[in-house]
Amino acid sequence: MGVGTIGLLYGGATLVALFSGIPIAFALGGVATVFMMIFMPAASLDTIAQNVYEELASITLLTIPLFILKGAAIGKSRAGKDLYDALHTWLHRVPGGLGVAVVLACGLFAAMAGSSPATCSAIGSSGIPEMRRRGYSPGFAAGLVAAGGTLGILLPPSIVLILYAVASEQSLGRLFLAGLGPGVLLVVLFAGWAVVNWRREFGMAQRVADAGGPRSEILRSDTYTMRQRFDALPRVLPFLLLLTGVMVALYGGIATPSETAGLGAVMALLLIAAIYSAWRLRDLKPIFEGTLGESGMLLMIIGMSLLYSYVMSYLHISQATAGWIVGLQLSRWLLLTAILVMVVVLGFFLPPVSIILMTAPIILPPLRAAGFDLVWFGIVMAVVMEMGLIHPPVGLNIFVINRIAPDIGLGPIIRGTIPFVILMAVGVVILSIVPGIAMWLPNAVYGH
Repeated sequence: MGVGTIGLLYGGATLVALFSGIPIAFALGGVATVFMMIFMPAASLDTIAQNVYEELASITLLTIPLFILKGAAIGKSRAGKDLYDALHTWLHRVPGGLGVAVVLACGLFAAMAGSSPATCSAIGSSGIPEMRRRGYSPGFAAGLVAAGGTLGILLPPSIVLILYAVASEQSLGRLFLAGLGPGVLLVVLFAGWAVVNWRREFGMAQRVADAGGPRSEILRSDTYTMRQRFDALPRVLPFLLLLTGVMVALYGGIATPSETAGLGAVMALLLIAAIYSAWRLRDLKPIFEGTLGESGMLLMIIGMSLLYSYVMSYLHISQATAGWIVGLQLSRWLLLTAILVMVVVLGFFLPPVSIILMTAPIILPPLRAAGFDLVWFGIVMAVVMEMGLIHPPVGLNIFVINRIAPDIGLGPIIRGTIPFVILMAVGVVILSIVPGIAMWLPNAVYGH
């Protein structure tokens, strides 16, 4: 049987397994095992456990449960609400300042927690009710938080970038630094849309009020004294110092990524104990349970995905597919576009973790041959995968927001996220035209 036929069978079996509702880790591992039994020597089955263990025994992957612990500690405290409240008091005079505060809170919390769902939950639980109370449309409020939560897979310490570093054999430090510029770019784009939308909704509310209709809360302006502004800072500053300390330790060469993750986790636990008195067993139990559950799920997906990729490589499926892509002789930008469209389509069904580990053996060799910087591509790919978090049918963040505000409904939430999907596509175009937005900082720190 030819490689092409085996490859089609492999891909078809994978789709059938995924659409059958089997958990992703078991779907990928099951398909890989079946094809090992059919197309590989019988002795290869004896190496499954060894292969999975060797793939997981990476010092880089050690950072994942530690960063998850750090994110769980911060995410299950009131740090998100305090951060949002502090930003709101300082930005209330800015047109659309409430929406801008939500975006900035999402960006800062994502950088502290490194988790998209945690960011949506922590900021959305306080931000969405406040925006609705102030007259913002429910769909826009939900879409803004859902989009802001996607920053969790781009800004360090991103689990997605850690996995990409493993799959592409690129420097994790360079990837983390490369994510900062595009992260700021997306924050600016999201905040800009928040201002534009506020002006639109404000104008509509003003016309209704002028016509004798009810006066919307969006027309009301709050005032905060300077004392109130500074009173909001003490609970927030320690976490911002934690974020700064982690960055300095990581990029200053003081600690390795694994050591930095461990330091961040310990410091986060100490901070929530000191600030929120969360030191009793009943306070810590949900943090450790959440960490074990998410870490176990992720590591199972990683292990099975790497086994899946190993079988794909052994059967020469990935090499043949990469060779076929190169043989098409597409221009480098057409090649990039085709690959990113494929990632968007995969995002309809799969989470970013699986997309990276399944596609890396196929797409990275042609991109390297076309002269693309794989660190830059990793950031662009992360932005494209962010779209998958807020568009159906999977749209993880959509369902997180729906759980936080079930009365809004999936329809308005999805309509609220569409402008942000477009903004992310604009961000990808900007990064393609000006790659220095991503690459200037890592090149300045690590050299070319």
